[in-house]
Amino acid sequence: MNTLTATIISHRDERQAVNLARFFKTGPGQYGEGDKFLGVKVPVTRSVVKELWSTCTFDELEECLASEWHEVRLAALLVLVQQFKHAKPRPASKKPVVTQKACIDFYLSHLVAINNWDLVDLSCYELLGSWLLDKDAATLYDLAVNGSTIWEQRIGIVSTMQFLRHGRLDDTYAIADLLLHHSHDLIHKAVGWLLREAGKRDEHRLHTYLQSPAKGEEVPRYQSMPRTALRYAIEKFPAEVRRSYLAK
Repeated sequence: MNTLTATIISHRDERQAVNLARFFKTGPGQYGEGDKFLGVKVPVTRSVVKELWSTCTFDELEECLASEWHEVRLAALLVLVQQFKHAKPRPASKKPVVTQKACIDFYLSHLVAINNWDLVDLSCYELLGSWLLDKDAATLYDLAVNGSTIWEQRIGIVSTMQFLRHGRLDDTYAIADLLLHHSHDLIHKAVGWLLREAGKRDEHRLHTYLQSPAKGEEVPRYQSMPRTALRYAIEKFPAEVRRSYLAK
């Protein structure tokens, strides 16, 4: 057992584990079915990561991502985020170093370990979103359309959060359209959340998006999109505006 795993396990709390298992829907037929929790809260996990991130190897992270424990997998992803942030874009010499590309390649090759919404949301835009800021976003479109799980599809849209923070809105709207009529509630929430964040940067554009039909459709998006996605998207609008959208 590596140090990161052992340290996270040392903070286990059985009572909190029951609450987390319920919160993350681990029961039969639920989206987190079968996942196991130690009961370690995120601030505690972050404090462990802050202490250990610089000494973890990819082999150790791979071991952590294969863990049955949710919090151990989360810790590994948060370590990877820190290593990405402190890495060089490319090696300056022949000396072996962790590069940003190596972090991204590692992330993309271990998506199977990212199997709940918090693991997605706390890693993808810090990694993929940051990496693709000055690059083509085709990887995100591919994940949104062809992702083998709802988690990979969620990565496709949530990664654009970093784009929004840098004023790049087009990809969020384009990927939202690809997922607009998805069948799963967790995708509805992610699409609505990212649309809301886009609206914070340009409210007029969000109104235009909602009031226009998607390609191949005849009715405005706000009338055809899932109710959950719409509620999330308009959450920051004035109350009378929200009521108007929902009433129609």
